[in-house]
Amino acid sequence: MKLKIKSGDTVQVTAGDHRGEEGKIIKIFPVKYRAIVEGVNMISKHAKPSAQNPQGGIVKKEASIHISNLMLVEKGKVTKVGYRTEGDKKVRFSKKSDKAI
Repeated sequence: MKLKIKSGDTVQVTAGDHRGEEGKIIKIFPVKYRAIVEGVNMISKHAKPSAQNPQGGIVKKEASIHISNLMLVEKGKVTKVGYRTEGDKKVRFSKKSDKAI
């Protein structure tokens, strides 16, 4: 399956508990078809005391979300993404506005 979103893209969650929330993609896991989106799907994780966190305790962080539940946001609206060749380059384009991303 081809991934049509990349790290740094702004996306909106289309399904699940966090539906409607927007954020920037921090990291993508292509083998698992999952992505970590900034500020979405926050979980509480128990952390042992370490050199970086000498106190330990409960840490809030983003959990991954399936890529099928994400859509690219362009100018405040969600859009599907397609691929086409312009000259000798393969570019992504917005199917809503028909412009290259």
